[in-house]
Amino acid sequence: MDQQEGSTAQRMRVVARETARRARRFVRRAGIAGAKLRRASRRGLRTGLRVPRRVQRAFARRWRRSLQFRTVLVTLVLACVSILGVGVYLSNQMANSLFQERLTQAEVQTRQSVNQVQETFDGAQVTDQQGVLKLVNDTLATLEARDSGTPRQYVFLAVPNQDQPRNRWVDSRASYLRTENDIPQTLREAVERSQQSQQFWQSIPLTVDNTTHPAIAVGNKVTFGGTVYELYLLYDIQSAQETLDEMQSVLWFGGVFLILLIGAIVWIVTRSVVSPVSHAASVSEKLAAGQLEERMAVEGEDEVARLAKSFNHMAASLQEQITQLATLSQMQQRFVSDVSHELRTPLTTVRMAAEVLYEARGQFDPVNKRSAELLYNQVERFQALLNDLLEISRFDAGAARLDVEPQDMVAVVRSVIDTAAPIAASCGSEVRLYSRTSSIVVDMDARRIERVLRNLLLNALEHGEGRPVEIFVAANADAVGVAVRDHGIGMSPSEAARVFDRFWRADPARARTTGGSGLGLSIATEDVKLHNGWLQAWGRRGEGSCFRLTLPLHAGGAIAESPVALEPGAAGLPLAEGGTRGIVVGMSSLLKETP
Repeated sequence: MDQQEGSTAQRMRVVARETARRARRFVRRAGIAGAKLRRASRRGLRTGLRVPRRVQRAFARRWRRSLQFRTVLVTLVLACVSILGVGVYLSNQMANSLFQERLTQAEVQTRQSVNQVQETFDGAQVTDQQGVLKLVNDTLATLEARDSGTPRQYVFLAVPNQDQPRNRWVDSRASYLRTENDIPQTLREAVERSQQSQQFWQSIPLTVDNTTHPAIAVGNKVTFGGTVYELYLLYDIQSAQETLDEMQSVLWFGGVFLILLIGAIVWIVTRSVVSPVSHAASVSEKLAAGQLEERMAVEGEDEVARLAKSFNHMAASLQEQITQLATLSQMQQRFVSDVSHELRTPLTTVRMAAEVLYEARGQFDPVNKRSAELLYNQVERFQALLNDLLEISRFDAGAARLDVEPQDMVAVVRSVIDTAAPIAASCGSEVRLYSRTSSIVVDMDARRIERVLRNLLLNALEHGEGRPVEIFVAANADAVGVAVRDHGIGMSPSEAARVFDRFWRADPARARTTGGSGLGLSIATEDVKLHNGWLQAWGRRGEGSCFRLTLPLHAGGAIAESPVALEPGAAGLPLAEGGTRGIVVGMSSLLKETP
C-alpha cells in the first residue's frame, strides 16, 4: 500500500515537472511571439507614417512645378469655401423657416385647444369624482392628434403648492408614454409664474420608439373646480426634420457636384493655356542645350499662336546670330593660327639676324649697341607672344592633349624655383618653399604644370616689390594643392575675378618688366582645366596676392576640397585648417630654412 502511494506520488511529481516545463516553454514562446508582434507593429507604424511623408513631398513637388495644379487646387479651395458658406447660410435659413412655420402653427393650435378645454371645464355640471374623471379624460383625449402631419400629445399637471384647492379629484394626466419629466423645468417655472392667458414654448427632445425626435412644448394654465392646472401640448416635428434633411442632402450633393464641375472646367481651361507654355518651356530648354532647330507648333490665330510665331521668330534669329558668331569665331581662330604659323618662318630669320647683331654688339658704337640689344629683347618677346598665341589657338580648336605620367609635385616646384632663381635675384625677392612631405606623386602632364607654376612664380616675383615669395605644397586623400603667395602691391577682389582674362592688366599703363605676353594666366587656366583641376586667385590691396593650384592625385579624379587655403590664415600661411608649418624642401640658394 505504501509502495503504491510512493509510486503514485512520484508519478505526480514527474507529471508536475513536465507540466511546469511545458508551461515555461509556452510562456517563452508567447514572449517571443509578442516581441515579434511588437516589432512588426512598430515597422507597420513607421511604414504607415512614411507614406504620408512621401505624399507630402510629392504634393509639395507638384505644387512647386505645376502651374495648372496650383490653379486648379486654389480654385477648388475657393469654390469649396464659397459653396460651404452659401450652403451653411441656406441650410440655416431653411431650418429657421421650417421651425418658425411649425412653431406658429403649434402656438395657434395650442391657443385654440386651450380655449376649448377651458370652455368645457367652465361649463361642466358634474359634482362626483367619477363624473369629473370621465370629463377630464374625454376632454384631454380630444387634444391628441397622432395621424396628422404634426403628431400632438399632452401633459396635464396640477400646479404645486396651491392654497385650499376645491374638489381636487384630478391630479395629473398625460398621453401614452409621456410623463412630467418630458417637460423642461425652466418651462414649468415660466408657466407656473405666468397669468392664465399667457402662453410659453420651448424646443425639446422627445423620445419616440427608442429614437429622439425634435419637438415643441407649448404650455398654458387652465382651471377646473377651483384648481389651477398646467396644460402642455407636445408637437412632434420629426417630419419637418426629415424634410430639412432631404433638402440639405440635395443641397450638399449639388454643392459637391458643382465643385467637381468647377474643377473639371478649370482643369480644361488651364490646360488649354498652360500646355503651350509648357511646350514653350520645353523648346526653350532644348534651345539652351544647343538644339537650335527646335520650334514651337503654331495652331490657330489667337494669342497663343501669336506667341508661338514670335517665339519661333526669336529662335530663328538667335540661331542665325549664334551661327554667325560661331563662324566668325572659327574664322578668327583660324586666322590667329594661320598668322602665327606664317610668322614663325620670318620670325626665325629675324631672330637669327638679331642674335648675330647681339653677339657682335661689342664692336658697335653706343647707339648701335643699344639698338642691337633692344632688337634682340623685343624679338625674344615676340617669339614668346607667338608661342602663346599658337598654344591658345590649339586650346580654342580643342587640339590640346595631355601627356599624363606619375610625377613628383615637390620636385617640379623645386625645378621651377631653380629656373626662376636669376629673376628672383634681380628682383631682390626670396623664395621660400613649405611642404609637409618631401615627395607627393601626382598623375599630371609635367610640362604643362611646370609652365603654370613658372607663370605664377614669375608673376609673384614681378609684383612682390622685393618682399619674400612663399610657396606652400600639401596633399590630402584626393588632391594636391600648391599656393604661391607674395606680399607686394596686391589686387582688389574685382581684379582677382578678371586676372585670368586674356591680355587683361590691372593698370593698362604699367609696363611689363619680365616680358610677359598677357596670355600666361589664360594658358595656365586652360592647362589646369585639362587636368580637371582648379586655379584660383585672391588678393588685397597693400597685402599681396595668392594663387592656388589644385589637382586631383589621380587622372580623371574629382576634387572635394583643396589641401591648402586660398586666403592667408592667422599665422600668415595659406595652409588648410589643421595644417602646420612644414619643412623647407630643396637645396636652392633662394630657399630660406625656417623651423
